[in-house]
Amino acid sequence: MQKAVIMAGGFGTRLRPLTMSVPKPMVPLANKPMMEHIVDLLKKHGITDMLSVLYFQPERITGHFRDGSAFGITMDYITAEADYGTAGAVKNAQEKLRQPFIIISGDVLTDFDLGAAIAFHREKKAMATIVLTRVPQPLQYGIVMTADDGRITRFLEKPSWGEVFSDTINTGIYLLEPDVLDLIPERTEFDFSKDLYPLMLQKGLPLYGYVARGYWKDIGNLTEYQVAHTDVLTSKVHIQLPGDQCDSCTCGSNLQLAPTARLDGMVVIGDNVTIGDDAYIYNSVLGSNVVIGPRSRIINSVLWHDTVVGDEAELSNDVVCNGVSIGSGASLLDNVFVAEECVIGEGARLLSNIKLWPRKIVESQAVVTRSLVNEERWSRELFTNARISGASNIDMNPEFGAKLGAALGTALGADTLVVASRDNDIISRIMKRSITAGLMSVGVSVSDLQTTSIPQTRQEMNTGRYVAGFHVRRSQKDPNKTDIIMFGKDGRDLPLSQTKSIERYYFGEDVKRAVPKDVGRLSFPERSIGMYVQRVLSMVNRDVISRQQFQILVDYSYGLAATVLPQILGELGIQALALNNYIDATRFADPVSASLGESARLMQSLGFEIGIKLDPGGERLALLDERGITYSAQRLLTMVTKLFIDTHRDREPYTIAVPVQATQEIERVTQGYNISVQRIRNSHAGMMDATRDPSVLFVGGTQGGFIFPEFLFASDAMFSACRLFEMVAQTGYSLSDLDRTLPKRHLAFRSVPCSWETKGTVMRRAMEHSENLERHLVDGVKIHEEAAAILLVPDIEGPFFNITAEADSQHEAEQVLERYVALVTAWHNGN
Repeated sequence: MQKAVIMAGGFGTRLRPLTMSVPKPMVPLANKPMMEHIVDLLKKHGITDMLSVLYFQPERITGHFRDGSAFGITMDYITAEADYGTAGAVKNAQEKLRQPFIIISGDVLTDFDLGAAIAFHREKKAMATIVLTRVPQPLQYGIVMTADDGRITRFLEKPSWGEVFSDTINTGIYLLEPDVLDLIPERTEFDFSKDLYPLMLQKGLPLYGYVARGYWKDIGNLTEYQVAHTDVLTSKVHIQLPGDQCDSCTCGSNLQLAPTARLDGMVVIGDNVTIGDDAYIYNSVLGSNVVIGPRSRIINSVLWHDTVVGDEAELSNDVVCNGVSIGSGASLLDNVFVAEECVIGEGARLLSNIKLWPRKIVESQAVVTRSLVNEERWSRELFTNARISGASNIDMNPEFGAKLGAALGTALGADTLVVASRDNDIISRIMKRSITAGLMSVGVSVSDLQTTSIPQTRQEMNTGRYVAGFHVRRSQKDPNKTDIIMFGKDGRDLPLSQTKSIERYYFGEDVKRAVPKDVGRLSFPERSIGMYVQRVLSMVNRDVISRQQFQILVDYSYGLAATVLPQILGELGIQALALNNYIDATRFADPVSASLGESARLMQSLGFEIGIKLDPGGERLALLDERGITYSAQRLLTMVTKLFIDTHRDREPYTIAVPVQATQEIERVTQGYNISVQRIRNSHAGMMDATRDPSVLFVGGTQGGFIFPEFLFASDAMFSACRLFEMVAQTGYSLSDLDRTLPKRHLAFRSVPCSWETKGTVMRRAMEHSENLERHLVDGVKIHEEAAAILLVPDIEGPFFNITAEADSQHEAEQVLERYVALVTAWHNGN
């Protein structure tokens, strides 16, 4: 294998401000562009025919490598016409790839033995081989699971902790036969890990994973960039450093080192560097033409080319780009990142975690306490799935909203229509208006539903009039944070490809402002609530419900349902006593965990049949029976499932979907029916995904959310309540009688301390332990042992491992729990 494709189209948005003027593959690493280290590695293994796939600032790469002759290789180029994804970009070069070839990213640091990987590929007669490595925290990568012979069995792209079934990850290094390219469509967005390899797996093609030994790091952000330099300087990775080795230093030509200057640790020095009297340099990299003044101290820092540091200046754990001037006596504390051509005056002091955008000027004696940037609030990805969350009126401010709206609008294109909604919080109002302004500024029109629940917004998008939508709400987890949730044209959560496109425009691509006559328009639909009410009423049997003459209690939790549900209940002939039935932006309540004591007392004293409590966003509900007894979300799921299957006998066979966290009460309830139970991820996104299968008629959650796909693909507490009333009326059950007749399982739970670094290892040990047992691998590892079930899931927020045991008695559940607590503790400790 003598042909290599180098993926060199990265933007490097999370490496800003280092990538303000250079593409990510050209960012210096130990005085050589990152991509040049990849060229060295390929050349070391006899691969000298290279093709670079370019996209962002291609001239910076072609200008450095040219035809490759100066590096002892042959370098060819292809520039992507559009963002067709990783596989789509390589497809464009198919005419140049008529022999087996290796694909490698131009912006990683590695010393893998590529020869061993190539030998493995040939031995297995693979069509494609993915080079894998083990990492302690695999969340941000794509996990790959393999059989004993290396054949790939499963992919998980950027998994949640519950999906970390292995600690072997995709390094982005691929060995491919040319026939693989025939599977890639032309001029279509197509990704290796998300599209091509799952397709090969589906077709049963020979797809293998090779676990490589050695060093590998994806330099995805500023912290990783600093860590990579530390690893180079401490010899954790073996690469070719420029210059001559002398003692613990690597020096370029024409070094002028004062006799009293000290170099300590490992220091990499470029050409034409001057270091003054009594200067002290420790574990640092100095680029070419750098001048270090007398008595200055440079510790654990990286200085690019042409930078001048004055007398008695101090730098610690910092990165300074090309052409920067640092005045005498200036001090840069830890983790300061200075872009090119900045000027820092004499005696200036930059506090920790500061970023300077290009050509910023810091006056002499100034103290800089915050970053001087064009805008830099988000150092990582904006989105978590389709949601953006941030501190209210700090991260989530009008400036951010306007820029986000402009980025969203540019990604969608002018002359399109977007729907907007919000909850009743004042910050939500501010953010919705600022996002709307940004959208309109790039020619996108906005249909403003104003204060509306998420289910209503999704239902409005079912009309097909919109290309996207967004909803702003106060966070359900933290009242001091605000969430922005974005929807695709079908009302489902915005897909990953679109969120990535928005991020690119937000972080640096040109936003395309509209000329004044073409700015977007703002409209306010008048009948959206009325249409929603009619939609709900059309999907339930009004006569059956009305004949029951229900008397119920409804706790609205000061939320949005208070403006809509009373009208629906009135149309259904339901007499309802309302609690907390006005919108109050200062309240913060969760329907599952909040106290229902007042509601329970009223239920008992007034003799009502059913009590419900809706969450403020109108997506989830809690339930009380005629005795005032509150049911857990798990028990509520079992009860609603039973009601559904008893009222849908004429629809069999069909499938219901419930999270893997749901108890085996579900399987027991469905025995004797022609119904399949599908286990899914324990999230609303997982529930919505299940509705894509037309055989799924009901999706139940473990947090009070239910989906009836014939109405909507997402949970809607108002419709769920109406459907619940209908099913109770049809079956004649009282809630208490229903509870007594259903099977009961008992749960025991424990959170075991587990460091972040060992979570992946513990998950791998759990996989090995359960290899010959019945298990579900959906969200965590759920193991079935005779009459017991055990769910092992890494905690997503803290250094813990969550263990849930389920059995027919509480005593048995506790016994099983203790056994697995001991196992997880042993795995964590390396036993």
